[in-house]
Amino acid sequence: MGRTIRSIYTDGACSGNPGPGGWGTVVYFADGSVHEMGGSDPQTTNNRMEMQAAIAALKFLEDSDHRDVIPLYTDSEYVKNGITKWIKGWKQKGWKTSTGKAVLNQELWEILDDLNSNKVEWRYVRGHTGDIGNERCDAIARAFSLRQTPALKTLNDPTPDSEVAMTDATTSVDSIEELPREIRVEQLRGLVETLHIADEIASRAYLITSSELADLMDVNASAVTSRGDNWVWRNWVVSRVRREGNQILWQLERVD
Repeated sequence: MGRTIRSIYTDGACSGNPGPGGWGTVVYFADGSVHEMGGSDPQTTNNRMEMQAAIAALKFLEDSDHRDVIPLYTDSEYVKNGITKWIKGWKQKGWKTSTGKAVLNQELWEILDDLNSNKVEWRYVRGHTGDIGNERCDAIARAFSLRQTPALKTLNDPTPDSEVAMTDATTSVDSIEELPREIRVEQLRGLVETLHIADEIASRAYLITSSELADLMDVNASAVTSRGDNWVWRNWVVSRVRREGNQILWQLERVD
């Protein structure tokens, strides 16, 4: 291929979960060139799309002549932990979890396992924080999930190297305005729906778990539990109420 790969980013998206989904993968090269890939599935889940994006990245690496360790960034702890921590135990147990249940998405995990190598350094990057590689993958994945076909940069594009944004996990820029208008509008609709759900939870004094709250806020569960017992999110005070088993229950109270 003749180019040195600098880093790869992957992301997945799903409208409904399950529902129509899309995935995006962006390969950054040391000479400033970029290669983008993406695809869709009419009925899938967000986790499967995250995995499909990673599979595309590993297949690209397999077909290239890279020799150095390549950082692969994903905002899915499910993917990163699965391929680096959990998969060994799953295989030892015959693709069963610690509770004896069948591992979800086994066929995709097997593909990832076959493609994975010590030339891949799996790195987690928090989503929606301005990281340009993650944001670009997200834009591609979301477009495909909305049954759109985004324009993808390929190695055959005549784009000057100086015009191609290079990045690593520490790069942070405001790239929201670079997204197509239809995607920004769709994201805004999703935000309004999220705020309506939060208002309903608060008005009815529902208690929700850390994972449910994380899904509502579109963050990782660790980002919820690390904030303490009382904190503010948008228009609500979020308070830790009690623990039930291994779950922490939270309450939202409107403050404006």
